[in-house]
Amino acid sequence: MTPTRIILHHSLTQDSGTVSWGAIRRYHTTQNGWKDIGYHFGIELVWEHYEVLMGRMFNEVGAHTAGQNNNSVGICFVGNFDLASPAPALWKVGVKLVKSLTNVFGIPASEIHAHNEYAQKSCPGKMFDMKRFVLDVLKTGI
Repeated sequence: MTPTRIILHHSLTQDSGTVSWGAIRRYHTTQNGWKDIGYHFGIELVWEHYEVLMGRMFNEVGAHTAGQNNNSVGICFVGNFDLASPAPALWKVGVKLVKSLTNVFGIPASEIHAHNEYAQKSCPGKMFDMKRFVLDVLKTGI
């Protein structure tokens, strides 16, 4: 798969500061019956700093956005951004990851999307400012 877009999600769960990525993977495989976690990446607070966690490999189609999985990278920000804005450190890691992916795959900023553009969900959260996020990706010089 060569991705042409990036789709952002949130887990809708409170980030506890310990790795819950495994719990999301278990939910996707046991409850949903998928072969693996649906996302390609997760960003989560692990002890005192934010980590980028690997999900599915790029040669595997994701299972994160119905009808859009064949050509997209799914990124899940662990947290509930309907209730609070993302922490500045989480935001910074997310911007760096997305900027890196746009550079590696030649994905234009116009192809950075919110999950809620494709589904009746709030993803990546009511308090996640997508316009500001895309602008920050454009301003980042990595």
